[in-house]
Amino acid sequence: MNKPQQKQYKKIVFAYSGGLDTSVLIPWLKENYGAEIIAVSGNVGQKSELEGLEEKALATGASKLYIEDLNQEFVDEYIIPTIKAGATYEQYLLGTSFARPLIAKRIVEIAKKEGADAICHGCTGKGNDQVRFELAIKAFAPEIDIIAPWRFWELNSREKEIEYAEQHHIPLKINKETNYSKDKNLWHLSHEGLDLEDPANEAPINKEGFLELGVSPEQAPDQPEYVTIHFEQGVPTAVNGEEMNSVELIELLNTIGGKNGIGILDIVENRLVGMKSRGVYETPGGTILYAAHQKLEEITLDKETQHYKNQVALKFGELVYNGLWYTPLRKALSAFVDETQKNVTGDVTLKLYKGNIIPASVTSKYSLYSAGMATFDEDDCYDQSDSAGFINLFGLPIKVRALQDQQLFEEEGIHFSNVE
Repeated sequence: MNKPQQKQYKKIVFAYSGGLDTSVLIPWLKENYGAEIIAVSGNVGQKSELEGLEEKALATGASKLYIEDLNQEFVDEYIIPTIKAGATYEQYLLGTSFARPLIAKRIVEIAKKEGADAICHGCTGKGNDQVRFELAIKAFAPEIDIIAPWRFWELNSREKEIEYAEQHHIPLKINKETNYSKDKNLWHLSHEGLDLEDPANEAPINKEGFLELGVSPEQAPDQPEYVTIHFEQGVPTAVNGEEMNSVELIELLNTIGGKNGIGILDIVENRLVGMKSRGVYETPGGTILYAAHQKLEEITLDKETQHYKNQVALKFGELVYNGLWYTPLRKALSAFVDETQKNVTGDVTLKLYKGNIIPASVTSKYSLYSAGMATFDEDDCYDQSDSAGFINLFGLPIKVRALQDQQLFEEEGIHFSNVE
């Protein structure tokens, strides 16, 4: 068993959530480093998880707890830019991924304010979050030491952590039987561990208490619900004709989507650290927003921009997932995306029914769709005879190759063909 680092610190700022890992870490840090522990919790919409957090942090040995309200910044500076990019990672809507850099940035600000000589996080050595936290810390405070106990401490399983907590009288809301690993914020809720670790097991989405942000498609109402979202330059600003700030908008869509069984994703994803991992994600409001935004882009973006933006979305999603938010490339891609969104203004109506999102209508004053051009009826704006010349030019390379193949066959008796 590896021992903790021998270096001693005077003051450690600690990323604290009140969950299993961080609950046991405060007393463990004091035992092994003898430092003052200042806990920091970023409020990104966990709600009930923040209740009693200060009392718990102080009772387990922290000298103080900062609870920082980051909700508005989270939505406006991290979520919305990612929606505008249309970025996902293997269908995952990046709920944990873009929250971590924001929380880490605020932790660094507090560490500098407090004069701390180390920052600690409770991320495991198998997960993605360790990378996201530490890359953000390096971006803003490369001089501050980072302590990551999961890489070397003796509590190397969740069962051992629970035993440690019980021995030290640390209150937990979980036990060994219900110990799913969860991450919750305004955008999503993730579930990992226990029976989910075997992809052969069906996710218990119909089991009472498993889902927290909504219901399963089977339990959703038998009648569809319509929702209309208005966008201004790619930014959602209103739901069903009512303008609201971005945080309220996501909360409302979470409610609407949740009760209709929207946004439940069960995937085996490729983690940054090299392994495959299964997770079940609840993202009701986010799934609605992605669908609506994509639908609006269908009529407001020209073909070349739309197709190239899809390539950018793939890279953008990888950058977010891999913890590379504070990099020149991510910032450059966001600048490109912002340029594409200048005409992404309009209204999208979606029909929600038992987990399905069905487009109902889309309108925009910047629409590039022309009914006159697209109609199968007679029109006076598209000369169909022009298509013959277009096809001749577009197919010229195919025709030239075919003629060459025929000539070689005739001269040498060799058959060349591009046709299978």
